[in-house]
Amino acid sequence: MAKKTFLDFEQPVAELEAKIEELRYVQTESAVDITLEIEQLSKKSQQLTKDIYSDLSPWQVTKISRHPERPYTLDYIHGIFTDFVEMHGDRHFADDLSIVGGLARFNGQACMVLGQQKGRDTKERTLRNFGMSKPEGYRKALRLMKTAEKFKLPVFTFVDTPGAYPGMDAEERGQSEAIGRNIFEMAQLEVPIITTIIGEGGSGGALAISVADQVLMLQYSVYSVISPEGCASILWKTSEKAEVAADALGITAHRLKALVLVDKIVNEPVGGAHRDTDQMVSFLKRALGDAWRQVADLKPKELLERRYERLNSYGRFTDTKAGK
Repeated sequence: MAKKTFLDFEQPVAELEAKIEELRYVQTESAVDITLEIEQLSKKSQQLTKDIYSDLSPWQVTKISRHPERPYTLDYIHGIFTDFVEMHGDRHFADDLSIVGGLARFNGQACMVLGQQKGRDTKERTLRNFGMSKPEGYRKALRLMKTAEKFKLPVFTFVDTPGAYPGMDAEERGQSEAIGRNIFEMAQLEVPIITTIIGEGGSGGALAISVADQVLMLQYSVYSVISPEGCASILWKTSEKAEVAADALGITAHRLKALVLVDKIVNEPVGGAHRDTDQMVSFLKRALGDAWRQVADLKPKELLERRYERLNSYGRFTDTKAGK
């Protein structure tokens, strides 16, 4: 059994799980039957996890969204879609492996699917650039989406990135232009777009593939204009204030749903998506099916009008008259 990784606020659960593993080892090595004790401790661990996860702070949710065992884009692609054929390269510079995508089928319907991919180990994280895309990654994503439009295929995108890569080479090749171009083109793409925030939805790196007709968000994911650490560094000149920044930014799914910036929150298994990937895949597949049914029959003109109205509805302000 693979060893679970517990976050700092999950330590009481970690201690219980360690005791359960010890009892299982004792039972295996001896003739003593302690099944009842193990079951009781397992129930206690489950309840303790529920209690902890019922009152999470935005900073704790941020930590869960970054959990190293959390399912990534390829996990969802292989679990939800069939006949996936990956497509590579932006036809201009290179193939950015931090974004993966290609043709697939969703419940038998041909579609295009793409998203950011982080790595599991040091080698893969380096290969995927920790899910931080360069201009060629966003241009590859746009090439795939334009291909989908050509063949009238719906587009499914999965967002999971700390943000766009801020390196000098990315800036030299037009990072901001690539992101801006994607946002501009997605706003007028004549096929349905369904986006799911599966982990971190960071800044322009997330926006570049999340202009959509339906936006879903996993229960313990985050979506923000900047990371809590980045915000804290700007406002307080230290990343140690990240927890305060997370509270102020309003980055959690329930907060964003209340602001009508996301359409649906997809519940996660007890303890987060990483505790039961198969169940999470099942939950998300059902939610994507519901989202697809809401846009499947819309004509291109109606689709674009609805998307335009949606984008214009973002944000709230109060108009006050001077002197009143």
